[in-house]
Amino acid sequence: MSGPELATTIPAVYAERRLRLAQAMQRGVAVVATAPERLRSRDSHYAYRYDSYFYYLTGFPEPEAVLVVIAGKPAKSVLFCRERDVEREIWDGFRHGPEQARIRFGFDESQPISALDALLPRLLADQPRLYCHLDGGDEAWNRRVLGWIDAVRAQTRSGVTAPAAMHDVRTLLDEMRLVKDSHELAAMRRSAQIAAGAHQRAMRAVKPGSTEYEIEAELLHEFRRRGAQAPAYTPIVAGGANACVLHYVRNDAALQAGELLLIDAGCELDGYASDLTRTFPVSGQFTPLQRDLYQMVLAAQAAAIAAVGPGAAWIAPHDAAVRVLAQGFVDFGLCAGSVEQVIETGDYKRFYMHRTGHWLGLDVHDAGDYKRDGQWRALAPGMVLTVEPGCYIRPANNVPERFWNIGIRIEDDVLVTTGGSEVLTQAAPKTVTDIEALMRG
Repeated sequence: MSGPELATTIPAVYAERRLRLAQAMQRGVAVVATAPERLRSRDSHYAYRYDSYFYYLTGFPEPEAVLVVIAGKPAKSVLFCRERDVEREIWDGFRHGPEQARIRFGFDESQPISALDALLPRLLADQPRLYCHLDGGDEAWNRRVLGWIDAVRAQTRSGVTAPAAMHDVRTLLDEMRLVKDSHELAAMRRSAQIAAGAHQRAMRAVKPGSTEYEIEAELLHEFRRRGAQAPAYTPIVAGGANACVLHYVRNDAALQAGELLLIDAGCELDGYASDLTRTFPVSGQFTPLQRDLYQMVLAAQAAAIAAVGPGAAWIAPHDAAVRVLAQGFVDFGLCAGSVEQVIETGDYKRFYMHRTGHWLGLDVHDAGDYKRDGQWRALAPGMVLTVEPGCYIRPANNVPERFWNIGIRIEDDVLVTTGGSEVLTQAAPKTVTDIEALMRG
């Protein structure tokens, strides 16, 4: 995002989020750091990706940055970031610097990141609460936070008080992030459209003898060609038996005639993820058994999507999908007993072992609790979730051989609306007729 679009969205969106955070805090100081740069090997870095919580509040994409939000009337936001450095910018690219960052991103104040340790104790003085996060994987950051508290406590003889309580700022931000605003939904719709186009491209490209990595390359090409910055996660391109491995990412096998190909791949656009899965025949036409199993999973997904709506329990789509799948497993002779028995005993989990969805947003498995006070939370307009039932039939003595090594998953991104739901990824074909027609074309 750049130019006029950035100029209009920063004051209207990110500053408003910081104000909402300050209002939720009531009193105190929040400190939110972005992600550090990570070495891949020797002096080569992984592609940089900012921390989602930090970006949600700032829209600021650079590393080595910390946001401080001070609750009060008025609330105040301070950005600490890198200074301009002509020599480093020759090597690594443009830096905003504190002053330009303050102007462009709408902060009340900005400071060099080098001043953080000196200034934080002053900002924390006489504040009742610190909203922060202590990271179990980053002891250096934890020591730094505790060091600020100790620096304030050292001034107690001068009448200065240190925060008496520390809270995880992510608890407040998780609730804010769970319901998407119009700015977020615009990015998610575009991300979903790009992902759907990439899956269509993969369906057109596949043929017996192709390799999984060739099809992965088609996906990545389409993501980048249409403006996405990166895949949202490592794509799963799983042919035949590999589709029965839920997190298969080797993507190095040859695709055989008569097999199904399961692709789970989404992209990231301006920080927001899409998450989309389609399963289709390598040869372009389902076998009768593949078609029947596929129709079962598609019916389970339809039932799950129908269960998405405001006021519905989070678990309702999963329960709806499980009932359809359990009936199917009984009908195919894969599970014995009544549907109720198969669900009660969990026998269906031999072939369907994961939940039907998760929250989606800045993270693929996005922020937000699934239960509140021990109860599944109610869906509300603006929430976005995946709906992704499947079946995975591995070889076993009590499974007829004709079912072996068939893995099917169908996943869409679904927005809860005031009137029900909207499938953001609907442009990716998923009926048998539409898939076969596209592959013939």
